[in-house]
Amino acid sequence: MKRNGLVVVCLVCAVLLSWHICIASEKKDPFQDDNVDFLNEEKDTSAPASISDPLEPWNRVVFQFNDKLYFWVMKPAAQGYKAVVPDPVRLGIRNFFHNLGAPIRIVNSFLQGKMEDTADEMARFVYNSTFGIAGFLDLAKDNPKLNPPEEDFGQTLAVMGIGNGCYLVWPVFGASTIRDTVGLGGDWLLKPTSYIGDTLAIVGVYAVDTVNRTSFKLGDYEALKSAAIDPYVSLRNAYIQYREKRIADVEGSK
Repeated sequence: MKRNGLVVVCLVCAVLLSWHICIASEKKDPFQDDNVDFLNEEKDTSAPASISDPLEPWNRVVFQFNDKLYFWVMKPAAQGYKAVVPDPVRLGIRNFFHNLGAPIRIVNSFLQGKMEDTADEMARFVYNSTFGIAGFLDLAKDNPKLNPPEEDFGQTLAVMGIGNGCYLVWPVFGASTIRDTVGLGGDWLLKPTSYIGDTLAIVGVYAVDTVNRTSFKLGDYEALKSAAIDPYVSLRNAYIQYREKRIADVEGSK
């Protein structure tokens, strides 16, 4: 519990510092619009995404760090992992970790007032945890009724009317916003793996999950980077558009 409390405190401090910088730069940035009405107006996904980015110099430094981390560590590790671990095992591990994330999706569906989706998420979790052997088999994937939109705490905050704040890039974790960073803290508290007693064990579990997920996405980042004039801007726009789409799905689903 002390570790979780420390994580939350660090996130809150970082968010408050970033928020202060965002507020200080508010008059300088004509693109900043943090209300949900702005998101509702972004129905045209072809429109370029825009967000306040007063921390861009720092974000670009972290972006370069993450870029090197990917090419020097993550990609070789994922390639080696993919070469020795059979596809059915990698798929089973991906299903297992996705099933472990059910509390996040269930609680946030509930907080957004989506009772039917909450029930569907709970049914999917029970179904896969029992008949799917602790979630290693995703038996519910072909049942549309058991595949509601996936929710997280960042989306819940958006539905509550909280804007993005400014854009942030975190070491290792990558693209985010102030709102999604706060959401990350909420999601962390709902993850069963957050309550493993040993810190090294948590790092090990996170590493396996990350390497396993990366093994399914090899080449995606390279394609985006090679097609972009400015990969930093392209990734920022792609992230914001992705999150807006997720939020729009939530608001338009009922």
